[in-house]
Amino acid sequence: MRILGIDPGLARVGYGVIETAGPHQRLLDCGILRTDPGASEGERMLEIARDLRVLLRTWQPQLAVVEQFFFYRSSTTIAVVQARGVLVMTLARFGIPVREFPPMQIKQALTGNGHADKQDVLAAVMRELGLESPPRPDDAADALAAALTGWFQR
Repeated sequence: MRILGIDPGLARVGYGVIETAGPHQRLLDCGILRTDPGASEGERMLEIARDLRVLLRTWQPQLAVVEQFFFYRSSTTIAVVQARGVLVMTLARFGIPVREFPPMQIKQALTGNGHADKQDVLAAVMRELGLESPPRPDDAADALAAALTGWFQR
């Protein structure tokens, strides 16, 4: 099974694609989708949808896992939630089922501790995927953590 993990954002959307076979999983691709900070919010949403469509056509995942947004007071909260909506809508247009997990549940699934720090989660991602070096940037590592959680919680 191919699973696409997504860490939503407006400026940067982290993504990670894993393939699973039996008890094993391997990394296929990871990175970030960037939007132009000089573009309008609407244009940035179009960029996110367009770039996600390319990923979906390239990797053809059977499942997508989107990290749920943790609400806090920030000037970018609404824009991030809107970008998340674009991501979910694009996945729905491709008929890809979506699972969503909050950050604490992802940490719990990977480390056994819902309050684990980023380094512990990163170490778990590396261990599970047999990686010798950490996936970069952090948004991509977070997306891989989401994808692995989708596999563990299937």
